[in-house]
Amino acid sequence: MSTSHVDAKTTSREPRHQQTRGQFVLFTAIAAIVAAAAAWLSEALALEVWIMFAGFIAWFTRPTSTRDGIHSMICLWLGILLAAISYWATGSLISLAASLALPLVVFAVALLVVGLRTTPVLDNMLGWFLGLVTYFAAELEPQLTSFANLGLATAIGGFAGWACQALNRRFAEA
Repeated sequence: MSTSHVDAKTTSREPRHQQTRGQFVLFTAIAAIVAAAAAWLSEALALEVWIMFAGFIAWFTRPTSTRDGIHSMICLWLGILLAAISYWATGSLISLAASLALPLVVFAVALLVVGLRTTPVLDNMLGWFLGLVTYFAAELEPQLTSFANLGLATAIGGFAGWACQALNRRFAEA
């Protein structure tokens, strides 16, 4: 098969969903208001706003239904937990494996996450890796207060994602 032939459907620049100008403006305004409210709440609770946005992003990795959004959040939270375990495992292996400790742990984590890509509920690799990145970027010690902080902030983001989705379906896509 020649690679010079490209199907016109795959190169189309048309939006997947047709919206009127009013729907487009309303959809955009709802998303902006919900994101601003979630940022305000996060800040009011002394949580990192960027961590809240990790939950918001995770929700929208699979925005087709509330169930899929919840599954995305589960993968995010499991990714955070896996990152803490990885942090501990790497530290534990350094005396035994020296400079190979980190690559060995990364290999094991990648095997697990990628291996779960067809497992219902746990099949959102983006959610898992977003959780891993969130944990390491937050630079928190693996302790209960860290998990509470990460869990609450990302839950606010996930709720904001759900609210944005629900409000847009109710008003902007009607």
